[in-house]
Amino acid sequence: MKTTALFVTTALMSLSTYAAPSWQEIETKAKGQDVYFHAWGGSQEINAYLKWTEKELKSRYGINFNHVKVTDIAKTTSLLLAEKTADKNSGGSVDMVWINGENFKSMKNSNLLYGPFTEKLPSWEFVDKSLPIDSDFAEPTNGLEAPWGVGQLVFIHDSQTLNNPPASFAELLSYSNAFPNRVSYPKPPQFHGTSFLKALLIELTNSDKSLYQPVKEADFTIVTQPLWQYLDEFHKTAWRAGKQFPSDSSETMQLLDDRQLDLAITFNPNAVFSAQHNGTLAETTKSYALDAGALSNIHFLAIPWNASAKEGALVAINFLLSPEAQSRKGDLNIWGDPSVLSNQHLTGSAKNTKLFKSIAEPHPSWQAAIEKEWLKRYGKQ
Repeated sequence: MKTTALFVTTALMSLSTYAAPSWQEIETKAKGQDVYFHAWGGSQEINAYLKWTEKELKSRYGINFNHVKVTDIAKTTSLLLAEKTADKNSGGSVDMVWINGENFKSMKNSNLLYGPFTEKLPSWEFVDKSLPIDSDFAEPTNGLEAPWGVGQLVFIHDSQTLNNPPASFAELLSYSNAFPNRVSYPKPPQFHGTSFLKALLIELTNSDKSLYQPVKEADFTIVTQPLWQYLDEFHKTAWRAGKQFPSDSSETMQLLDDRQLDLAITFNPNAVFSAQHNGTLAETTKSYALDAGALSNIHFLAIPWNASAKEGALVAINFLLSPEAQSRKGDLNIWGDPSVLSNQHLTGSAKNTKLFKSIAEPHPSWQAAIEKEWLKRYGKQ
């Protein structure tokens, strides 16, 4: 009996040893850590917001927050896969990532993510649970990524030079034929360009049901045929005859401001306000969605399984989900990114960020397939 009691006592002590640390312990351990956050670096407004985040995390928590600017998170996925192959299961080079869609699915399926962690965040109580935060492009999140903001594919035009912009992709083609060299889209696989293709395919196929299932080769060939036919015609009259494409959303805004393009593309329905505030776009510019609606999704924050600064990343994500940080991110003069928090927790203009009618994203497997075929057909032009 004494032996049994000793065994039980030892087991209980062992279990207590592995008890989850308190949030205070996490904050204590995070102090002094270097957090390397891989995120898109193509927006002046976003970069400025993350610079503010860096200062706040340093002064409040002693965390050294570093924005590693990337053009495509797929490159970060490849980096993490290389570390996984090399059995680098600790001391990783990436501590936080800004992801969704295909990149999340790829990281999740390859066991590259830490968690589940979302419900241990103190700021989790403020998140609007009515948003589709449990699924990312039809892939269950399982607490492996925390929602950060809502994205929608919209267009920006200058009402002074284009008062009645195209209301559909069919009208966009007609407009391009009537006014050559005035419209374009970012070059895939840059995500704004790929999003343009997905939204176009949804309209051309009248939201074919197969788009919301894992892609099959036979379906892909048949379903995407109208897409390539459209692009073959569109490129003839597009900006620079479809031989060259803007690199990203920011370049389409610059080309709009330079009056080289009549439409810019963004995945933030409120980007026009912050761009006007910063002098990037004229006061006469307006954002709008096509009549069918705007391709919409939620973007997330995640932590790699081998992150060197897991505690620092947790504290950083918790701060980015706080009412203060989300209200600043949603400020129409700063970033204007629609918040994932319940509205009562927001202040200022973040309470009034605009959202358009939503169109659901296709299954993430379609993204890679579309990008591969697009590059095969048009990437070397």
